[in-house]
Amino acid sequence: MSSSPHRITTPEQLRALLGEPTPAAAGKTRTSLHPYDRAWLAASTFCLVATSNADGSCDVSPKGDPAGFTMVLDDTTIAIPERPGNRRADGFFNILSNPQLGLLYVIPGRTDTLRINGHAELVSDAPFFDDMVVKGHRPQLAVIVSIDEVFHHCSKAFLRSALWKPETWLPGAAPSRPQLVRTFEGSQKSIAELEAYYGPGYEEGIYR
Repeated sequence: MSSSPHRITTPEQLRALLGEPTPAAAGKTRTSLHPYDRAWLAASTFCLVATSNADGSCDVSPKGDPAGFTMVLDDTTIAIPERPGNRRADGFFNILSNPQLGLLYVIPGRTDTLRINGHAELVSDAPFFDDMVVKGHRPQLAVIVSIDEVFHHCSKAFLRSALWKPETWLPGAAPSRPQLVRTFEGSQKSIAELEAYYGPGYEEGIYR
């Protein structure tokens, strides 16, 4: 833990530094989905799922699928399908010990986002699984989220980062996926073999 003399340790210190939120910001949270929220979820292709386990250890996991992948079950309940991945299931194990989670939904090209906070459960099957099939893949499980809070978040972070401006993109500025795999995941394959694996054909297997 930092011993900095400038460390903030109390809510009062934090509020004195940041000031009070505007009434609009403080009062914008809702407890159920508005038709505009439903439209956002129908257009979103990507979300970040934040969880923590009972001792407070945290995880943030990306989820992505075709637009509308998150199913609205009713005004206070949504469901997120799981697709084939690395099977670590960090967030799922967190949910088993602490059901609280936070979601941030993104629409490509939009600089504002939709945030949902709630509590979750995992289910291995439900009638709506048949409506979650993508490229022949029926999810093995889904996260059902009971909504506690829902609100829209402003554009400032996306504007500051210039996230959607291709002229700012530098995909080669960090080590490549093959380099990361060879360094951190113990792969004995050559860089050339890994580049072939993670090449254009990689996308063909993402639902298998």
